[in-house]
Amino acid sequence: MVLLTPCIDYVIVFTRLAGGSDRRLLAAAPLLMLAQLALLPAYLWLFMGPELADIVEPEPFLEAFLLLIALPLALAWATEAWAERSPQGARVKGAVDLLPVALMALTLLVVVASQIPRVRDDIGDVVGVIPIYVAFLVIMAIVGRSIARAVGFDASAARALLFTGATRNSLVVLPLALALGDEYAVTGAVIVAQTLVEVLGMVAYVRLVPRLLPDEPTLAPG
Repeated sequence: MVLLTPCIDYVIVFTRLAGGSDRRLLAAAPLLMLAQLALLPAYLWLFMGPELADIVEPEPFLEAFLLLIALPLALAWATEAWAERSPQGARVKGAVDLLPVALMALTLLVVVASQIPRVRDDIGDVVGVIPIYVAFLVIMAIVGRSIARAVGFDASAARALLFTGATRNSLVVLPLALALGDEYAVTGAVIVAQTLVEVLGMVAYVRLVPRLLPDEPTLAPG
């Protein structure tokens, strides 16, 4: 599930650091979010079959969805509306705009810490998926560059494409994983492991992608 959902949050920060078009990713983020929310239940049904209704516990899903997705989104909208109507709101928004990296790091720390007690006996399963996530980062770098060259993207757009192709939206998938109950507790930890691998991969991407896609007017097709 996590490898089927493009990232819409910290990918924007890493794309900007690498000289990519973060504005294009910002414009695409709402569409990607809505598409993921619509498709994730279908993905889960395809993976688990008709017994899904007997496995999913709605209370953990609703709680995680409200706390991890709905509440932060509502607060963001409220802050934007306040900033448009009040000088004080504009100052608060200006201060918040300086904190996205720190807040994302704090969120990641809290999410990781929440999963550690659930998987003490299944750490081998978590470690076993790490090579898959590393391979995904390598493969998507090659695929993203090939697509960008084929369609003639400029370097900025090509970098944005490569980053959004390689990063995944684990915090949107996590509520569904938590809804599977204690029998599938390792699922949440596996998803969090993907995020940890990805963050390290993005640090490497910031250095490598500008070399892979150097600044030039356009990337010639072919």
